[in-house]
Amino acid sequence: MENVGLEHKIEGVLFYKATPMKKSALCKLFECSDEELNNALSSLKKRLEGGATRLLEVNNDVELVTMPELDEFIESIRKDEMKRDIGKAGAETLAIILYRGPLARAEIDRIRGVNSSFILRNLMVRGLVEKDTATKQVLYKSTPTLMAHLGVTEKTALPEFTDIMNALDVYEKEMTEGSE
Repeated sequence: MENVGLEHKIEGVLFYKATPMKKSALCKLFECSDEELNNALSSLKKRLEGGATRLLEVNNDVELVTMPELDEFIESIRKDEMKRDIGKAGAETLAIILYRGPLARAEIDRIRGVNSSFILRNLMVRGLVEKDTATKQVLYKSTPTLMAHLGVTEKTALPEFTDIMNALDVYEKEMTEGSE
């Protein structure tokens, strides 16, 4: 990874995270100075200008976004997605968040065994999942609207909560022991 430049590392992390990141967190992650980070961000911003992806800097946060000219097109895709069923992957992810949440995306990915970025975005757009802003780490949790729709006020009232949590604990223990 030594031959990969800071600009590309930043782009990769922002793409992977799919959420705004603090510049200070990037400096710490890449063990670089503010000046080195700002130079790399400037280069990345220039390089992305000709494509569909842009680097957005707001205060001390940076993130990858689509170019403004695509807003209407992206909105039409979003509306089309809203008409569709959430599918097996969406239901699986939603169940993990309902029963185990709030969880970081990495934890959801680990449980599912696949990248969940697209599914999480889809569930957030639908108002079923939201980011928990009470912590420094980005955690995903079910929305009050979803809980009300399910007719529960707390997750312990979900169907078969104790049995499912016990099964998840067994699965987690097996996964942990299997990786050692």
